[in-house]
Amino acid sequence: MGTGNGTEPESSGSLRTFGAVLHALREHHGLNRGELGDLVGYSRHTIASIELGRRMPDLDFIEPADQALGNTGALRKAAEHLKREPGLASWFRQWARMEKLAINLYNYECRMIPGLLQTEAYVRALAADNLPPLTDPEIEEMWTARTERQRMLHERPNTAFSFILEEHPFLRRTGGVEVTRQLIDHILEIGTLRNVEIQVMPLVQEKHAGLQGPICLLETPAHKWFAYNEGQESGLLLSDAKLVSIIQTRYARMRSQALTITDSMSLLQRMRGDL
Repeated sequence: MGTGNGTEPESSGSLRTFGAVLHALREHHGLNRGELGDLVGYSRHTIASIELGRRMPDLDFIEPADQALGNTGALRKAAEHLKREPGLASWFRQWARMEKLAINLYNYECRMIPGLLQTEAYVRALAADNLPPLTDPEIEEMWTARTERQRMLHERPNTAFSFILEEHPFLRRTGGVEVTRQLIDHILEIGTLRNVEIQVMPLVQEKHAGLQGPICLLETPAHKWFAYNEGQESGLLLSDAKLVSIIQTRYARMRSQALTITDSMSLLQRMRGDL
């Protein structure tokens, strides 16, 4: 999900420059990172990551931070020059930035295993069939972007991750038996994390609320929900409360229709044994 071969090179200098502006303004106003974080609703760790140029500032961060630091417009202007992350399709980048700060992140995927759960071998198998073909550097950027996103699962223990996976992508055996075996092992391991719930929608299921397609949902630290839909070479970020509520309702229904977490893990273990 969210890959592309028209990516822009990341300028780490632009992130560091924005971070330096934020750092200077914060110190000018006599605030430590925790105090600024309290004012804008972000953690001290997040403030540090932005100041050090390690994290792209979320859109919901820039405006309140600028207001808290004198409302000079300096941060808004600096944000205009921020470069994007490599390895991510242009339509996916805004969602990728938002999910880094989400307190709840839900994902239903019916076409493939979602990016947050993919292995390197699985990513490379998907890339091998991409059209138009990708170059080796572009494939490397894809995997680098995946690993960066996947760090959230381990580094954000207070974020609740929920995944609903269809059974059939495993049966397809993308990349071959060994790639699928490694993929199942990886998902079983991720499923042991306290902040991660993984459910499988069985191949035979008479009632299914998600037939309209994949679903991505997240809740921001400000307790606002967003949804994201992705199709062929395009993606759509949804913020309308009514539309997001409809998608939330569908996801909630699917959680009741899919196998339980325990039964899902058992099914994956049986599928691995059959390989």
